[in-house]
Amino acid sequence: MRAVILDAVRSRPQVREVAEPTAPPGGVVVRVMATGLCRSDWHAWAGHDPDVVFPHVPGHELAGVVAETGEGVSRWRAGDRVTVPFVCGCGRCDWCRSGQAQVCPDQQQPGFTHWGSFAERVALHAADTNLIAVPDEVGFAAAASLGCRFATAYRALVGRAGLAEGEWVTVVGAGGVGLSAVMIARALGARVIAVDRNQQALAAASALGATHTLSAGADVPAVVADLTGGGSHVSVDAVGSEQTCADAILSLRRRGRHVQVGLLPPVDGHPRVPMARVIGWEIDVLGSHGMAAADYPAMMALIERGALRPERLIERTVGLEAAAGLLPGFDRATVAGMTMIDPTR
Repeated sequence: MRAVILDAVRSRPQVREVAEPTAPPGGVVVRVMATGLCRSDWHAWAGHDPDVVFPHVPGHELAGVVAETGEGVSRWRAGDRVTVPFVCGCGRCDWCRSGQAQVCPDQQQPGFTHWGSFAERVALHAADTNLIAVPDEVGFAAAASLGCRFATAYRALVGRAGLAEGEWVTVVGAGGVGLSAVMIARALGARVIAVDRNQQALAAASALGATHTLSAGADVPAVVADLTGGGSHVSVDAVGSEQTCADAILSLRRRGRHVQVGLLPPVDGHPRVPMARVIGWEIDVLGSHGMAAADYPAMMALIERGALRPERLIERTVGLEAAAGLLPGFDRATVAGMTMIDPTR
């Protein structure tokens, strides 16, 4: 099969022919119909994830068709349309059995712990725990967009922050996660302030219903406090930098809730966070690490009803060759939405 190969940290990605995967016990092989190009894939390429072993195939947001099932799989068969969270639980531990596979201590992550979906086929583990059926009414590209960015945004707002109707939420970063958060927050009846350096991304946020948009060069906390009468109830850092994390936390009102979604690389050994404000204003700081398959039905029902339309977040679709060229510069990309890969191109 054809796949995007990374031979070493920060090496030039290449599309090459490699051996097809085989289904592991309890797992499946999926023929990839769509897979997303995400900032997390760039982190893998840049060497920020210790789990990545080279040579490596990236890719963790995917949807497709089951091509092969391994021994012990009972819920799935060849031909099923499926997607999967980017965190795949082991299916055996207490966390998985309680529906919290996103924090499984023995988790697998396609594109990180093993070869991923920038390929024509991908192997996935613990299929009966992790796979999610894709209804015929939901396209493969829309389903692939759920696995990391959209589902992460959904759980960040619903499962972690408990966003309520009428509340203000500041979303810092209007890429895939941020625009997903804008769409979801509006569907929940919240008022949204979107922050980004890219005017096209801010225009996309406005089109999705953001109440206000702000340039990242502004004094974000001061402007948000003025617009909201004291700060937002909820903030989301959908980028993952010292500045974006600080802007998000400092834009909150007293006793606000901050959700950190963007990966935050260490600075001088640790991420610097405005903890004095966190302590003095009793701000909740919450991590959000994807969403378990057990939590997908409520989100999928909203998509089937048309209340959420993740396909609106897809800006462009490219083939494997184009994706290989885009990956090294993806941290500097100014796309106003998601980039989707069609491995059949």
